[in-house]
Amino acid sequence: MRTVLMACAAALAFCAAPAGAENFPSKPVKVIVTFTVGGAADLTARLIGDRLGEMWKQQVVVENRIGAGGRIGVEAVHRAAADGYTLLLFSNTHVINQALY
Repeated sequence: MRTVLMACAAALAFCAAPAGAENFPSKPVKVIVTFTVGGAADLTARLIGDRLGEMWKQQVVVENRIGAGGRIGVEAVHRAAADGYTLLLFSNTHVINQALY
């Protein structure tokens, strides 16, 4: 029984068609980094952004929003439209901040 369910799940994964994602991205994508310019997180975001830009054939903009232990950047992403064009690069400090503040 378990094998049959796993086989059905695998078959559905291959048969599923993307729903409306064919045109993504149709405008520049923004990556918000909550750390300073020139740091490891900023460098990582820029390297990933370059690769995504090449893959998507669309501009990827890295924006640094520092301050308040990363809360300013997280707030900017939270207030952005939920369309997938604003991404967040964060670390485990954002999970810890929730318990601290």
